[in-house]
Amino acid sequence: MKLSQFSFHLPESLVAHKPSETRDEARLMVLHKDSGKIEHKIFKDVLDYFDDKDVMILNNTKVFPARMYGNKEKTGAQIEVFLLRELNREMRLWDVLVDPARKIRVGNKLYFGDNDLLIAEVVDNTTSRGRTIRFLFDGTDEEFREAIEILGETPLPKYIKRKATAEDKERYQTVFAKNEGAVAAPTAGLHFSRELLKRLELKGVDFAEVTLHVGLGTFRPVEVEDLTKHKMDSEHFIIEQKDADIVNHALEQKRRICAVGTTSMRAIESAVSASRTLKAANEWTSKFIFPPYDFSIANTMITNFHTPESTLLMMVAAFGGYEHVMNAYEVAVKEKYHFYSYGDAMLII
Repeated sequence: MKLSQFSFHLPESLVAHKPSETRDEARLMVLHKDSGKIEHKIFKDVLDYFDDKDVMILNNTKVFPARMYGNKEKTGAQIEVFLLRELNREMRLWDVLVDPARKIRVGNKLYFGDNDLLIAEVVDNTTSRGRTIRFLFDGTDEEFREAIEILGETPLPKYIKRKATAEDKERYQTVFAKNEGAVAAPTAGLHFSRELLKRLELKGVDFAEVTLHVGLGTFRPVEVEDLTKHKMDSEHFIIEQKDADIVNHALEQKRRICAVGTTSMRAIESAVSASRTLKAANEWTSKFIFPPYDFSIANTMITNFHTPESTLLMMVAAFGGYEHVMNAYEVAVKEKYHFYSYGDAMLII
């Protein structure tokens, strides 16, 4: 398929810049992938679509405060430093993006916070905006993490043109987040409240967890018309054996298995055994899913509404059927659903 086949007009007014008032009261579109039938619901109505022994697969990655602002030595120029991933914990080496990049060269030092709580030295150039930096910090690892927590901001996507708030710190994180490492939230999971999870549990729904640390590649635009030539950024994922067992038991029983979000789907589709069951894994994936694609594990999916020509929309179209999904998006625009990270949700069954 071609990139242009995933283009549609998305009015700027439908891009959500803040979360719904209550997590589980965002709007929910239900798309029946066999018929293309569409229902309009509220997110907590997902309860009506799952029964005893069905399984939901949740991505338990935790977003860390990845956006920091430092000052360059001598000039004092403010530099945004976006922490992408830790390369070496002992040496405190990090892969980062810097802005403005033209001002930052190997050997430069950056100072963060009052009394220079953290100091970093640039040790390598990786891409036009990418750098490797080493934090010069003598304290314990716990003290270093606390300093990042103090100095860092919630890494809201760049399209949200405002400073992150205390509300964002809570709402740009799922209630089941536990394994820190993501620089973007697995946004389909943001709609689950603790109350809704409890009600699903009382109904007999089982939960399996995976960890996929969402990277900035999630937002990287596709720049080639021929989708087979697009390369995805690698992301680290972990699936424990106990969670694979929960999913495989549901597969055997032919139960409903729901991937909550494109990140959960990407993780499980990157860990399919030769017998088309889910296997435990601790790996990196650069899997790019677009139509046509034969899914092995999940038969249901919860996802947000994604932007035109995004790899996320392509995966959803592969799962729900290209024509049905593109029609559903046309309906979503007409019905004024909200799009992107803080937007509304879709259940594909």
